[in-house]
Amino acid sequence: MFRNGALQPATDQSTVRNPWSGESVGSVARDSVAQMDEAVRELRAAWRPMRPDRRAAVLSGAAHLIRERSGALAELISQESGVCIAETRKETERAATNLVVAATEAERLRGESIPVPGHDRLALTIFEPVGVVAAITPFNRPLNQVVVKVAPAVAAGCAVVLKPSEKTPLTALAFAEILVEAGLPPEHLVVTTGEPGMIGPALAGHPDIDMVTFTGSVRTGREVARVAAGKKLLLELGGNDPLIVLPDADLGLAVDLAGQGAFATAGQSCRGIKRVIAVGAIADDLVAGLVEAARRKRVGDPLDPATDVGPLISAEAAILVERRIADAVAANAKLLYGGDRRDSLITPAVLDHVPADAELVVEETFGPVAPVIRVADTAEAIEVSNGTRYGLQAGVVTSDVAEFSEIAAALRVGAVNLNAGPHFDSPHIPFGGVKSSGLGREGLSYSIREMSTVKTVTLPYPL
Repeated sequence: MFRNGALQPATDQSTVRNPWSGESVGSVARDSVAQMDEAVRELRAAWRPMRPDRRAAVLSGAAHLIRERSGALAELISQESGVCIAETRKETERAATNLVVAATEAERLRGESIPVPGHDRLALTIFEPVGVVAAITPFNRPLNQVVVKVAPAVAAGCAVVLKPSEKTPLTALAFAEILVEAGLPPEHLVVTTGEPGMIGPALAGHPDIDMVTFTGSVRTGREVARVAAGKKLLLELGGNDPLIVLPDADLGLAVDLAGQGAFATAGQSCRGIKRVIAVGAIADDLVAGLVEAARRKRVGDPLDPATDVGPLISAEAAILVERRIADAVAANAKLLYGGDRRDSLITPAVLDHVPADAELVVEETFGPVAPVIRVADTAEAIEVSNGTRYGLQAGVVTSDVAEFSEIAAALRVGAVNLNAGPHFDSPHIPFGGVKSSGLGREGLSYSIREMSTVKTVTLPYPL
């Protein structure tokens, strides 16, 4: 456990293994529920909110340290997650940028004054930290997924108990050390690395936790919500995001967006493209372009800078993707390229004529797969897009802004991007979904407000 500013000795440990080689990357404590409980109670008793300028200084200092150590951090991320080094180098910069934005937002968190009609009083609203935040993070993007939860909590003035994925905990621990080195009081942060099925529910339901922010599956998210009943919740539960390509689309742009969104991070991204919906006659050329894009992807060792697609997080994850591809083919989809599995590696796959009700595209498939669903018109594209339990993000490729506006209004998602994929993101805009894709909004200024409470103070005031 990372507690009181340092890793504590542990007799019971878990080994973290490289998904590509199977070799040990390191080991972490297998914390018990009792140890976690003690740490949370101690954190709660010791925590006192910092001034906003001090919060901003910590976050800015952490961004500087990440940039100084970006090479070592990128290599660590690749080793424990299997994500290609070319992508993890970008992840470290993305994390540093998020910290800088959070630092700025920490000093912009201001309330308002409200003259109260009918009364000689003035109301003042004040943002206060919600308290102790439990942050439960997934394996993909193990640095940035942690930063987008911990940074706004620090910016809001909260204390944090972080439980990273058991598959990728080492990066989270490295980041915790960076935060303390940057000036975060040691009593403001605990990182626990116990068994998820035991520690997760106990942490989410702990009486000294005021808010839970979680990214993961719908099933686990619903369990988190159940055990955390009565607490504030921020849930990001994934998606099967569509890229809708209209007949007038710029074909080269559509192919680039589809290939990038489907194959980056080996397809292990909640906002990655999970469905390519081709409207009308553009489908043939779009599919041909996607096959060529898949052929150009170099597959293999994630630590090789030339590699584009590395392994999935585990062989079990790859077996699931392989099975869903096979089921889609059995339902008359055409596998045009890729889809071969070797241990945890899946070669980039392109499928055409995928039925809209195939599990491959109805569920969130975490793998390097570009499934093309052909539809006759815009109305059918909207129907197919809205036809699953998810509603995270979407992209539309067209030159017709009026038609885009109609599509954007009809889609039941958290964000729609014109001539960009669902994978577009920025720390300055809200991120989150509707339906089973989650509750609340991330995006740094939005997360900071989610992690705050508004106190209203009224006082006599001659009006």
